[in-house]
This record gives sequence, C-alpha cells and structure tokens, in this order.
Amino acid sequence: MKTTKQIRLFVAFVAISLGAVSFTSCSSDNDDVEPVKEGIVRSELVFTEVTGESVEAHGDHFHGLDAGVEGESITVSFDENGNATKNGHLHLEADAAYKIELKAWNHEGREVQGDFIADKPTADQYKAFLIGGNFILNPNSSTESGAIFQPREKVYGNGEAVNGKYEVTGILSYFTVGHDNEGATKNVTYILRKVTPETKAKIERTDWNRSDYTTAFPGENILELKFEIHAEHGHSH
Repeated sequence: MKTTKQIRLFVAFVAISLGAVSFTSCSSDNDDVEPVKEGIVRSELVFTEVTGESVEAHGDHFHGLDAGVEGESITVSFDENGNATKNGHLHLEADAAYKIELKAWNHEGREVQGDFIADKPTADQYKAFLIGGNFILNPNSSTESGAIFQPREKVYGNGEAVNGKYEVTGILSYFTVGHDNEGATKNVTYILRKVTPETKAKIERTDWNRSDYTTAFPGENILELKFEIHAEHGHSH
C-alpha cells in the first residue's frame, strides 16, 4: 500500500508540475507578443501644410517649424498591403513644407503607430524612409529648392526627450518637394523599416531617398505605403 500511495503522489506531483509548466509557458508567450507585431491592417499618412515667415528649407532640414502655422490637412489611406485606397495621387505645392503623420491600426482596431516610439530602446529599432521619385535633394540643389524629408519626433511615448537627428524615427516627419522636383508625378513609398540600433545610429538625414537602402541599412520593412506625389508650382511663403 505504501508503494502504491507513493506512486500516486508522484504521478499527482508530475501532473501538477506539467500543468504549472504549461500555464507558465502560455503566460510567457502572451507577454512576449509585441503589439506592433500583431499585424497592421490599415494605415494613413496625414499631410498638413505648415506656413510662416520662419519656415524655410536649410540644407538637409527645416528651420522655424515650431513657429509655423498649420493649415489644411489631406489624408492618404492605405490597405493592409500598403496600396492607396484614398487620395493616392497627391497634389502638393512644390515650395511648401508639410507635416506628415503616420497612423496605423491593427486587426483589433487599435492605433499602434505610437508603439514604435514607446521608448528609446524600442524606437532605436525603427526608421522611416521615403523611397522613389528620383528626387533632387535640397543639399544638392544650387538654389536650395530640392526635397527634404525630416523625421522629427520630440518625445518618446514615455515622455522622455528624443535627442538629435540619429534618434528620430519618422512616425512624425516634415517634407517638401522643392521647385527642382516640379512637374512629373513621383511614385514614392513611405517605408518604416526595422533595423538594429547600431544601424539606425548611422542613418544620416540625406539617406531617406537612397535606392540602395536595403543593403546600406539591413533590416526588415514593417510598412510599405505606396502613393504618388505631383508637385505643383507653389507660392512663396
């Protein structure tokens, strides 16, 4: 009887232990799921013109944005494959500066764009590019009339400050086409790319339009949002 009781106790112990292991494993799996990996089913890029005497292009970035006045917005909508479903052919003033905000929703209907910049360790893994269009970049323009795409977050989701051009991600960016790129329609793709922190720390402001970005900055594209930009002859601000 003693032996049988010991066996029963042992079996019961093993069963409880396995249950505990199974439960722990299950719980651990749920903890490891990052919201940004749940799958983005739709996205938007919101373009808002920013005007003001202080707003001007300077080399690879803008001056005076904080003193600028925001005007009307236009939203480009995308499906889960990154194809534009609304306003996919965008008319922009060539010399105007535009704030670009990314918005993205997962399959549960939750906005997830903030998850990419929740804190510095997370944001260190992501960088936005605007690929295509064969733009003349502003630093290469003799009249400072080229294109600029400037990621420009100021704070992470946890409230800590974003410090400098190597830390910015591009969930919030500013953009100008520039007179040098007027005329032809540009086929472009907004790309949010996952990279290593070491790689992100090497990405310069002028790298946003590089055709060789995949080899220069190894990683994985999280989003590829495809649309068209037609730069119209603008007006001076």
